[in-house]
Amino acid sequence: MKKNSILVILFFIVSTMLLAQEALPIQIPDSEIKQLPSLLNATLQSNLERELKSNPEWRKLISEKKMAVGVVDLSNQNNTRFARINGNHMMYAASLPKIAILLAAMDAIDKGELKETQAVKDDMRLMISKSNNEASTRMIDRVGYKKLEDVMTDPKYAFYDEHKGGGLWVGKRYGSGGDTNREPLKNLSHAATVTQVCRYYYLLANGKLVNEKRSTQMLGIMENPELHHKFVNTLDQIAPKARLFRKSGSWRTFHSDSILVWGDDPDRRYILVALIDDANGEQIIRDLVKPIEKVLKKRISLASN
Repeated sequence: MKKNSILVILFFIVSTMLLAQEALPIQIPDSEIKQLPSLLNATLQSNLERELKSNPEWRKLISEKKMAVGVVDLSNQNNTRFARINGNHMMYAASLPKIAILLAAMDAIDKGELKETQAVKDDMRLMISKSNNEASTRMIDRVGYKKLEDVMTDPKYAFYDEHKGGGLWVGKRYGSGGDTNREPLKNLSHAATVTQVCRYYYLLANGKLVNEKRSTQMLGIMENPELHHKFVNTLDQIAPKARLFRKSGSWRTFHSDSILVWGDDPDRRYILVALIDDANGEQIIRDLVKPIEKVLKKRISLASN
Protein backbone atom coordinates (compact mmCIF):
# COMPACT_ATOMS: atom_id res chain seq x y z
CA MET A 1 0.00 0.00 0.00
CA LYS A 2 2.80 2.39 0.94
CA LYS A 3 4.62 1.51 -2.34
CA ASN A 4 1.49 2.33 -4.36
CA SER A 5 1.16 5.69 -2.59
CA ILE A 6 4.76 6.57 -3.45
CA LEU A 7 4.16 5.63 -7.11
CA VAL A 8 1.06 7.82 -7.23
CA ILE A 9 2.99 10.77 -5.76
CA LEU A 10 5.85 10.27 -8.23
CA PHE A 11 3.39 10.08 -11.13
CA PHE A 12 1.76 13.31 -9.96
CA ILE A 13 5.12 15.10 -9.73
CA VAL A 14 6.23 13.95 -13.19
CA SER A 15 2.86 14.85 -14.71
CA THR A 16 2.99 18.31 -13.15
CA MET A 17 6.50 18.88 -14.54
CA LEU A 18 5.44 17.81 -18.02
CA LEU A 19 2.43 20.11 -17.94
CA ALA A 20 4.62 23.00 -16.85
CA GLN A 21 6.94 22.32 -19.78
CA GLU A 22 3.99 22.43 -22.17
CA ALA A 23 2.87 25.82 -20.90
CA LEU A 24 4.13 29.31 -21.60
CA PRO A 25 5.97 30.99 -20.10
CA ILE A 26 8.42 28.14 -19.49
CA GLN A 27 8.98 27.52 -15.79
CA ILE A 28 12.69 28.04 -15.15
CA PRO A 29 14.54 29.64 -12.21
CA ASP A 30 16.30 32.93 -12.92
CA SER A 31 19.62 31.31 -12.00
CA GLU A 32 19.25 28.81 -14.86
CA ILE A 33 18.64 31.38 -17.60
CA LYS A 34 21.71 31.64 -19.83
CA GLN A 35 22.85 34.50 -22.02
CA LEU A 36 21.54 33.71 -25.50
CA PRO A 37 24.91 34.27 -27.28
CA SER A 38 26.39 31.57 -25.06
CA LEU A 39 23.90 29.15 -26.65
CA LEU A 40 25.30 29.57 -30.16
CA ASN A 41 25.52 26.11 -31.69
CA ALA A 42 28.11 25.33 -34.37
CA THR A 43 26.08 22.63 -36.08
CA LEU A 44 22.91 24.71 -36.21
CA GLN A 45 24.96 27.69 -37.40
CA SER A 46 26.64 25.81 -40.26
CA ASN A 47 23.37 24.22 -41.36
CA LEU A 48 21.62 27.60 -41.30
CA GLU A 49 24.33 29.24 -43.39
CA ARG A 50 24.46 26.37 -45.87
CA GLU A 51 20.70 26.31 -46.35
CA LEU A 52 20.18 30.05 -46.76
CA LYS A 53 23.23 30.62 -48.93
CA SER A 54 22.14 27.86 -51.31
CA ASN A 55 19.61 30.42 -52.58
CA PRO A 56 21.57 32.82 -54.88
CA GLU A 57 19.24 35.76 -54.16
CA TRP A 58 19.52 35.29 -50.41
CA ARG A 59 23.29 34.73 -50.59
CA LYS A 60 23.70 38.09 -52.35
CA LEU A 61 21.50 39.91 -49.82
CA ILE A 62 23.39 38.30 -46.93
CA SER A 63 26.77 39.32 -48.36
CA GLU A 64 25.50 42.91 -48.81
CA LYS A 65 24.15 42.90 -45.24
CA LYS A 66 20.64 43.45 -46.50
CA MET A 67 19.37 40.21 -44.96
CA ALA A 68 19.70 39.14 -41.33
CA VAL A 69 18.19 35.99 -39.81
CA GLY A 70 18.15 34.60 -36.29
CA VAL A 71 16.70 31.33 -34.99
CA VAL A 72 16.38 29.87 -31.50
CA ASP A 73 15.60 26.16 -31.21
CA LEU A 74 13.29 25.55 -28.23
CA SER A 75 12.54 21.89 -28.99
CA ASN A 76 14.54 20.78 -25.95
CA GLN A 77 14.13 23.20 -23.07
CA ASN A 78 17.25 21.82 -21.41
CA ASN A 79 19.32 22.29 -24.56
CA THR A 80 18.33 25.57 -26.24
CA ARG A 81 20.33 26.35 -29.39
CA PHE A 82 20.87 29.63 -31.21
CA ALA A 83 22.18 30.60 -34.66
CA ARG A 84 22.21 33.83 -36.61
CA ILE A 85 23.40 35.46 -39.81
CA ASN A 86 24.34 39.16 -39.67
CA GLY A 87 23.12 38.91 -36.10
CA ASN A 88 24.48 42.21 -34.82
CA HIS A 89 23.85 44.22 -37.98
CA MET A 90 21.29 46.87 -37.06
CA MET A 91 18.67 47.76 -39.66
CA TYR A 92 15.60 49.92 -39.95
CA ALA A 93 12.79 47.66 -38.74
CA ALA A 94 9.60 49.74 -39.19
CA SER A 95 6.89 48.43 -36.82
CA LEU A 96 8.75 45.43 -35.39
CA PRO A 97 10.30 47.55 -32.57
CA LYS A 98 6.80 48.18 -31.22
CA ILE A 99 7.69 45.22 -28.99
CA ALA A 100 10.03 47.67 -27.22
CA ILE A 101 7.07 49.96 -26.50
CA LEU A 102 5.17 46.98 -25.10
CA LEU A 103 8.02 46.12 -22.73
CA ALA A 104 8.51 49.73 -21.62
CA ALA A 105 4.78 50.04 -20.94
CA MET A 106 4.68 46.80 -18.92
CA ASP A 107 7.73 47.90 -16.95
CA ALA A 108 6.03 51.24 -16.24
CA ILE A 109 2.77 49.55 -15.22
CA ASP A 110 4.59 47.17 -12.89
CA LYS A 111 6.43 50.08 -11.23
CA GLY A 112 3.29 52.16 -10.87
CA GLU A 113 4.48 54.75 -13.40
CA LEU A 114 1.61 54.05 -15.81
CA LYS A 115 -1.97 53.20 -14.87
CA GLU A 116 -3.25 50.02 -16.48
CA THR A 117 -6.54 51.40 -17.76
CA GLN A 118 -8.76 49.66 -20.30
CA ALA A 119 -7.66 52.23 -22.89
CA VAL A 120 -4.01 51.33 -22.27
CA LYS A 121 -4.74 47.59 -22.53
CA ASP A 122 -6.73 48.10 -25.73
CA ASP A 123 -3.95 50.20 -27.28
CA MET A 124 -1.27 47.63 -26.42
CA ARG A 125 -3.27 44.93 -28.18
CA LEU A 126 -4.00 47.13 -31.22
CA MET A 127 -0.34 48.14 -31.39
CA ILE A 128 0.83 44.52 -31.56
CA SER A 129 -1.93 42.49 -33.21
CA LYS A 130 -2.90 45.01 -35.91
CA SER A 131 0.25 47.16 -35.79
CA ASN A 132 -2.01 50.18 -35.41
CA ASN A 133 0.13 53.32 -35.70
CA GLU A 134 -2.27 55.59 -33.81
CA ALA A 135 -2.38 53.22 -30.83
CA SER A 136 1.43 52.90 -30.96
CA THR A 137 1.87 56.67 -30.93
CA ARG A 138 -0.48 57.00 -27.96
CA MET A 139 1.61 54.41 -26.10
CA ILE A 140 4.85 56.25 -26.98
CA ASP A 141 3.35 59.46 -25.64
CA ARG A 142 2.26 57.72 -22.44
CA VAL A 143 5.66 56.20 -21.62
CA GLY A 144 7.96 58.80 -23.24
CA TYR A 145 11.25 58.47 -25.10
CA LYS A 146 13.33 58.55 -21.93
CA LYS A 147 11.51 55.53 -20.51
CA LEU A 148 11.90 53.68 -23.81
CA GLU A 149 15.63 54.37 -23.88
CA ASP A 150 16.08 53.57 -20.20
CA VAL A 151 14.39 50.17 -20.56
CA MET A 152 16.23 49.23 -23.78
CA THR A 153 19.62 50.12 -22.26
CA ASP A 154 18.85 48.77 -18.76
CA PRO A 155 21.56 46.17 -17.91
CA LYS A 156 18.74 43.83 -16.89
CA TYR A 157 17.77 43.57 -20.56
CA ALA A 158 20.54 45.27 -22.62
CA PHE A 159 18.39 45.27 -25.74
CA TYR A 160 20.36 48.22 -27.06
CA ASP A 161 24.12 48.26 -26.65
CA GLU A 162 26.35 50.64 -28.63
CA HIS A 163 29.27 48.24 -28.17
CA LYS A 164 27.37 45.31 -29.73
CA GLY A 165 25.96 46.90 -32.85
CA GLY A 166 22.98 48.66 -31.28
CA GLY A 167 19.73 46.71 -31.10
CA LEU A 168 16.08 47.50 -30.35
CA TRP A 169 15.16 51.19 -30.48
CA VAL A 170 12.08 53.39 -30.82
CA GLY A 171 12.82 57.09 -31.16
CA LYS A 172 9.97 58.45 -33.24
CA ARG A 173 6.19 58.41 -33.19
CA TYR A 174 4.51 56.25 -35.83
CA GLY A 175 3.24 59.22 -37.79
CA SER A 176 4.34 62.68 -38.86
CA GLY A 177 5.37 65.40 -36.44
CA GLY A 178 6.63 65.43 -32.91
CA ASP A 179 10.05 65.25 -31.31
CA THR A 180 12.47 62.44 -32.03
CA ASN A 181 15.12 60.53 -30.10
CA ARG A 182 17.07 58.61 -32.74
CA GLU A 183 19.60 55.98 -31.75
CA PRO A 184 23.24 57.15 -31.70
CA LEU A 185 24.97 54.68 -34.04
CA LYS A 186 23.05 55.04 -37.32
CA ASN A 187 20.53 57.75 -36.48
CA LEU A 188 17.66 55.28 -36.99
CA SER A 189 14.21 56.00 -35.59
CA HIS A 190 12.94 52.39 -35.41
CA ALA A 191 15.75 49.86 -35.28
CA ALA A 192 16.54 46.24 -34.49
CA THR A 193 19.14 43.50 -34.75
CA VAL A 194 18.09 39.86 -35.04
CA THR A 195 20.21 38.92 -32.03
CA GLN A 196 18.45 41.39 -29.74
CA VAL A 197 14.99 40.48 -31.03
CA CYS A 198 15.77 36.78 -30.53
CA ARG A 199 16.88 37.62 -26.98
CA TYR A 200 13.60 39.46 -26.40
CA TYR A 201 11.51 36.43 -27.38
CA TYR A 202 13.82 34.04 -25.53
CA LEU A 203 13.42 35.98 -22.28
CA LEU A 204 9.69 36.39 -22.91
CA ALA A 205 9.18 32.66 -23.49
CA ASN A 206 10.95 32.00 -20.19
CA GLY A 207 8.90 34.57 -18.28
CA LYS A 208 11.82 36.96 -17.66
CA LEU A 209 10.58 40.21 -19.20
CA VAL A 210 9.73 42.35 -16.14
CA ASN A 211 8.51 39.24 -14.29
CA GLU A 212 6.48 36.10 -14.92
CA LYS A 213 3.14 37.87 -14.46
CA ARG A 214 3.96 40.64 -16.96
CA SER A 215 5.56 38.17 -19.37
CA THR A 216 2.33 36.17 -19.32
CA GLN A 217 0.38 39.33 -20.11
CA MET A 218 2.73 40.18 -22.95
CA LEU A 219 2.41 36.69 -24.40
CA GLY A 220 -1.37 37.11 -24.32
CA ILE A 221 -1.12 40.41 -26.20
CA MET A 222 1.26 38.99 -28.81
CA GLU A 223 -0.62 35.73 -29.45
CA ASN A 224 -3.05 35.26 -32.36
CA PRO A 225 -1.78 38.02 -34.67
CA GLU A 226 -4.50 39.60 -36.77
CA LEU A 227 -2.24 40.30 -39.76
CA HIS A 228 -1.69 37.08 -41.71
CA HIS A 229 1.26 37.87 -43.92
CA LYS A 230 5.00 37.04 -43.92
CA PHE A 231 5.83 34.21 -41.47
CA VAL A 232 2.19 33.81 -40.43
CA ASN A 233 1.02 33.28 -44.02
CA THR A 234 3.22 30.20 -44.34
CA LEU A 235 2.61 28.91 -40.81
CA ASP A 236 -1.16 29.15 -41.34
CA GLN A 237 -0.67 26.54 -44.06
CA ILE A 238 1.91 24.18 -42.57
CA ALA A 239 1.14 24.49 -38.84
CA PRO A 240 -2.45 25.76 -38.45
CA LYS A 241 -2.71 24.51 -34.86
CA ALA A 242 0.55 26.02 -33.60
CA ARG A 243 0.40 28.94 -31.18
CA LEU A 244 1.95 32.04 -32.73
CA PHE A 245 3.29 35.10 -30.90
CA ARG A 246 4.36 37.72 -33.38
CA LYS A 247 5.29 41.26 -34.44
CA SER A 248 6.31 42.38 -37.92
CA GLY A 249 7.01 45.60 -39.80
CA SER A 250 7.30 47.03 -43.32
CA TRP A 251 8.22 50.38 -44.83
CA ARG A 252 9.35 50.85 -48.42
CA THR A 253 12.02 48.18 -49.06
CA PHE A 254 12.45 47.34 -45.37
CA HIS A 255 10.59 44.22 -44.26
CA SER A 256 10.90 42.52 -40.89
CA ASP A 257 9.19 39.78 -38.93
CA SER A 258 9.63 38.08 -35.57
CA ILE A 259 7.75 35.12 -34.19
CA LEU A 260 7.63 32.57 -31.38
CA VAL A 261 6.18 29.33 -32.71
CA TRP A 262 4.85 26.92 -30.07
CA GLY A 263 3.50 23.75 -31.66
CA ASP A 264 1.86 20.73 -30.04
CA ASP A 265 4.88 18.78 -31.25
CA PRO A 266 7.96 19.98 -29.29
CA ASP A 267 9.99 19.70 -32.51
CA ARG A 268 8.07 22.72 -33.80
CA ARG A 269 8.98 25.16 -31.07
CA TYR A 270 11.29 27.95 -32.07
CA ILE A 271 11.91 31.67 -32.40
CA LEU A 272 12.51 33.11 -35.86
CA VAL A 273 13.51 36.68 -36.72
CA ALA A 274 14.27 38.19 -40.13
CA LEU A 275 15.25 41.69 -41.27
CA ILE A 276 15.29 42.30 -45.05
CA ASP A 277 16.12 45.36 -47.11
CA ASP A 278 14.73 44.42 -50.50
CA ALA A 279 11.60 45.16 -52.53
CA ASN A 280 10.81 41.42 -52.48
CA GLY A 281 11.28 41.22 -48.71
CA GLU A 282 7.72 40.24 -47.81
CA GLN A 283 7.87 37.18 -50.10
CA ILE A 284 11.37 36.29 -48.92
CA ILE A 285 10.13 36.23 -45.34
CA ARG A 286 7.24 33.94 -46.32
CA ASP A 287 9.69 31.66 -48.09
CA LEU A 288 12.07 31.48 -45.12
CA VAL A 289 9.86 29.37 -42.86
CA LYS A 290 10.18 26.01 -44.63
CA PRO A 291 13.99 26.16 -45.03
CA ILE A 292 14.32 27.15 -41.35
CA GLU A 293 12.14 24.22 -40.27
CA LYS A 294 14.24 21.96 -42.50
CA VAL A 295 17.39 23.19 -40.71
CA LEU A 296 15.80 22.63 -37.29
CA LYS A 297 14.65 19.12 -38.18
CA LYS A 298 18.14 18.28 -39.40
CA ARG A 299 19.59 19.54 -36.11
CA ILE A 300 17.07 17.52 -34.13
CA SER A 301 17.76 14.43 -36.23
CA LEU A 302 21.51 14.71 -35.70
CA ALA A 303 21.04 15.22 -31.94
CA SER A 304 18.96 12.05 -31.66
CA ASN A 305 21.55 9.85 -33.43
